[in-house]
Amino acid sequence: MYEFRMPSLGADMEAGTLVEWLKHPGDRVARGDIVAVVETDKGAIEIEIFVAGTMGKQVVALGAKVPVGTTLALIEGVAEERRPPAPRAAAAPRAFEAPAVPPSAVAAPAPGLRVSPAARKLARERGIDLATIKGSGPDGSIVLHDVERVGGAPARRGLDLNRMRQAIAAAMARSKREIPHYYLATDIDMSKALDWLQTTNAGRTPGNRLLPAVLTLKAVAHAARKYPAFNGTFDPASGFTAASGVHIGVAIAVRGGGLASPAVHDCDQQSLDDLMGRLRDLVARTREGRLRSSEMSDATLTVSSLGERGVETLYGIIYPPQVAIVGFGRVASRPVAVDGQVVVRNVMSATLAGDHRVTDGHLGSLFLREIDARLQEPDKL
Repeated sequence: MYEFRMPSLGADMEAGTLVEWLKHPGDRVARGDIVAVVETDKGAIEIEIFVAGTMGKQVVALGAKVPVGTTLALIEGVAEERRPPAPRAAAAPRAFEAPAVPPSAVAAPAPGLRVSPAARKLARERGIDLATIKGSGPDGSIVLHDVERVGGAPARRGLDLNRMRQAIAAAMARSKREIPHYYLATDIDMSKALDWLQTTNAGRTPGNRLLPAVLTLKAVAHAARKYPAFNGTFDPASGFTAASGVHIGVAIAVRGGGLASPAVHDCDQQSLDDLMGRLRDLVARTREGRLRSSEMSDATLTVSSLGERGVETLYGIIYPPQVAIVGFGRVASRPVAVDGQVVVRNVMSATLAGDHRVTDGHLGSLFLREIDARLQEPDKL
């Protein structure tokens, strides 16, 4: 019997609220399936499972706020050798009861009717009488997709921007307080990269064109593979742990304010076209508030860019427990000296914020130089 637990969705997360089960007892589950929705300070996150088996008993009640590591459900028929390590619980598991929800004149359920908090909220918003809905959840309970089926378009699981800002502020305050940052900056000649992009994109439709961001992302991924001290996590008790994969967190601005940094997995192993597709999908889902648990918890290094906003140079703050963040500014035409002659080139500022407990300025300069070297050979990315 495998215990499916509340995952950690970031260093600043201590607990989450279970708002929806997408799999029910008796359902088959496969690796990568989305089985639940959890509400956090960053919004509603779709929770994946990474074992195959059958959904058994669901231990936590809908609407309950539980610590990271708490058992949410039991999964039956999981091969012992393929079980991943369970996250460490923040507190001893105990029985949780769903919190009371204020009654609504429109969406108040009949006595004894079981309704998930997410379904109750959507019914209230759309003026749907819950007594007219047949539930498909455990023991006939009404869940979100039951209300969506009756009410038309699916509910949008948006990000709570105010709570997101609070979570970001708390993480950044912790970072500046605990991590000894050092900062480096360099200018990268992007002329070859942009010329290659123009040639590569010729004849392509807009939806299939590569953007400069995908080149910088791939260049950082290669540099992280060569210099693994920038790709991993630091724990004060155990020190630095290098990551086995290069999962780059991409800082994405959310419409209306706010910021999310979901991970693009295995960036160094993806072709530029595949990476571009993943990046487009990630940006779209982030702005719709449809992120997945692995995207919120797996980042091993972060890349941030404000070049499209006209920013010349960006100095980032490391997101713990990561140990580095790379920043890119806008590409601008500047006069530079080449072979004793002054010429105009397309130049971009690149910065690195590193954790002095793990690396230093010398290694950081090599890391930035590797990014530069990769961008001088875009056809090899």
